[in-house]
Amino acid sequence: MHALQLETAPADFRFPTTNQTRHCFTRYIEYHRCIAAKGEEAPECDKFAKYYRSLCPGEWVDRWNEQRENGTFPGPL
Repeated sequence: MHALQLETAPADFRFPTTNQTRHCFTRYIEYHRCIAAKGEEAPECDKFAKYYRSLCPGEWVDRWNEQRENGTFPGPL
Protein backbone atom coordinates (compact mmCIF):
# COMPACT_ATOMS: atom_id res chain seq x y z
CA MET A 1 0.00 0.00 0.00
CA HIS A 2 1.34 3.44 -0.84
CA ALA A 3 2.06 6.02 1.84
CA LEU A 4 -0.74 8.42 2.61
CA GLN A 5 -0.34 12.05 3.52
CA LEU A 6 -2.42 12.83 6.58
CA GLU A 7 -4.92 15.63 6.41
CA THR A 8 -7.80 16.66 8.58
CA ALA A 9 -11.17 15.16 7.76
CA PRO A 10 -13.72 17.70 6.54
CA ALA A 11 -16.57 18.78 8.80
CA ASP A 12 -19.39 16.24 8.83
CA PHE A 13 -22.90 17.23 9.90
CA ARG A 14 -23.39 13.79 11.45
CA PHE A 15 -20.78 14.67 14.09
CA PRO A 16 -21.50 18.21 15.33
CA THR A 17 -19.84 17.90 18.73
CA THR A 18 -16.19 18.10 19.63
CA ASN A 19 -16.17 14.43 20.65
CA GLN A 20 -14.96 12.78 17.46
CA THR A 21 -15.18 9.16 18.63
CA ARG A 22 -18.17 8.25 16.44
CA HIS A 23 -16.70 10.21 13.53
CA CYS A 24 -13.44 8.26 13.85
CA PHE A 25 -15.23 4.90 14.07
CA THR A 26 -17.51 5.68 11.11
CA ARG A 27 -14.60 6.74 8.89
CA TYR A 28 -12.71 3.56 9.79
CA ILE A 29 -15.75 1.50 8.79
CA GLU A 30 -16.23 3.50 5.57
CA TYR A 31 -12.63 2.83 4.59
CA HIS A 32 -12.89 -0.91 5.14
CA ARG A 33 -16.22 -1.10 3.32
CA CYS A 34 -14.65 0.79 0.43
CA ILE A 35 -11.65 -1.51 0.06
CA ALA A 36 -13.91 -4.56 0.45
CA ALA A 37 -16.03 -3.28 -2.45
CA LYS A 38 -13.34 -1.78 -4.69
CA GLY A 39 -10.05 -3.44 -3.68
CA GLU A 40 -7.02 -2.48 -1.60
CA GLU A 41 -5.54 -0.20 -4.27
CA ALA A 42 -8.71 1.77 -5.10
CA PRO A 43 -7.74 5.46 -5.05
CA GLU A 44 -11.26 6.53 -4.08
CA CYS A 45 -10.75 4.76 -0.73
CA ASP A 46 -7.66 6.86 0.11
CA LYS A 47 -9.74 9.75 1.46
CA PHE A 48 -11.38 7.50 4.05
CA ALA A 49 -7.97 6.22 5.14
CA LYS A 50 -6.73 9.79 5.53
CA TYR A 51 -9.81 10.72 7.53
CA TYR A 52 -9.73 7.87 10.00
CA ARG A 53 -5.96 8.11 10.43
CA SER A 54 -6.25 11.81 11.28
CA LEU A 55 -9.19 11.27 13.66
CA CYS A 56 -8.45 7.99 15.44
CA PRO A 57 -5.82 7.26 18.07
CA GLY A 58 -3.34 4.67 16.80
CA GLU A 59 -4.12 2.29 19.67
CA TRP A 60 -7.77 2.13 18.58
CA VAL A 61 -6.83 1.38 14.98
CA ASP A 62 -4.41 -1.33 16.10
CA ARG A 63 -7.11 -2.92 18.27
CA TRP A 64 -9.75 -2.72 15.52
CA ASN A 65 -7.35 -4.21 12.96
CA GLU A 66 -6.67 -7.08 15.35
CA GLN A 67 -10.40 -7.55 15.98
CA ARG A 68 -11.11 -7.62 12.23
CA GLU A 69 -8.43 -10.29 11.78
CA ASN A 70 -9.94 -12.33 14.64
CA GLY A 71 -13.52 -11.89 13.45
CA THR A 72 -14.51 -10.02 16.62
CA PHE A 73 -14.77 -6.46 15.28
CA PRO A 74 -17.91 -4.84 16.77
CA GLY A 75 -18.81 -2.71 13.76
CA PRO A 76 -20.81 -3.38 10.60
CA LEU A 77 -18.28 -4.13 7.86
